[in-house]
Amino acid sequence: MAKKTNRVVGLIGIVSRMANWNADFSGQPKTTSTGQIFGSDKALKYSIKRLWAEEGQKVLYIRSYKVSSGKDKKVDKAKDADKGKEEKLQPRNLAERYEYLFGEEVSKNSREVLSKLFQCVDVMNFGATFAVKDQNIGLAGPVQIGQGFNKFDWSNLEVQDILSPFRNSNEKSEDNDATSIGKKRTVDESHYVYPFSVNPKHYDHYVELLAAGGFEGYTEEAYQAFKTGALTGATLQNTNSKSGAENAFALFVEFKAGSPAYLPNLDPYVKVDKDKDGEQTVYDLSALAPLLNDVNEEIETVELYVNPYASRVELDFPGLRTFNIFTRSELPQG
Repeated sequence: MAKKTNRVVGLIGIVSRMANWNADFSGQPKTTSTGQIFGSDKALKYSIKRLWAEEGQKVLYIRSYKVSSGKDKKVDKAKDADKGKEEKLQPRNLAERYEYLFGEEVSKNSREVLSKLFQCVDVMNFGATFAVKDQNIGLAGPVQIGQGFNKFDWSNLEVQDILSPFRNSNEKSEDNDATSIGKKRTVDESHYVYPFSVNPKHYDHYVELLAAGGFEGYTEEAYQAFKTGALTGATLQNTNSKSGAENAFALFVEFKAGSPAYLPNLDPYVKVDKDKDGEQTVYDLSALAPLLNDVNEEIETVELYVNPYASRVELDFPGLRTFNIFTRSELPQG
């Protein structure tokens, strides 16, 4: 595994049509105090971790379940004693998830635990807060993702009534003899733009500590796993509320190894609108060109991935390479 030595900044664009990309606890799309729709970094990370888990990679911070046997209840001796035992589906806690992945309990030796944590692709990218009995480890991951604000000004909330096939179970309710009605909340169309940065030096101070185990820090392999998730994760997550949400575009600006250059979060420089026919989405990144030109000598590559069938990205920068986000094939410039 090759160590990654250069920093990266970029953008991840998620389009959501008649879907709810990131709901709050009331079921409404997440909004700021001023009413602007946004998606949290946790929503994007979850979609990426789901992809990794389906690929068979080790993912620590994702929900998994176990069947837990409850305490014995008092039962009539004449009845089957097995009815006194309860088995309930429960989410694993952090220590149980660790044990499930590695087949052993959490060690009291921090070196051993760190070595195991770095085998998890989500920890290698996003870091970890590992607070369990005998261990309290905090890792700031190389990949940092900001909040994804909706950049489309014409988004509308849609509320649908949904009829349940079951009656209302609340016996005190006046309509307890009728089937219940629920609500599904979606947004007709929204375009979330997430900024991200990758700093491979975040794990360098663990290299000496874990040298005996061959740890070299953040790897190119881990970065490529993040890149794949950034291009595919949202599209893969085709659940009821997420159906209609998919990866729309992504921008990767890779600096040269050892470059001291840096850029701010790139999402404030993005505008989203429709073309004159209203058929394609236009992601206007042209305001990024002056920023990129100022550090052009420090940039190794600039890659843009886009869904060419439904959208267009406007960015004029020398050396820009554009790819089909689905096939990864390079698209002609212009």
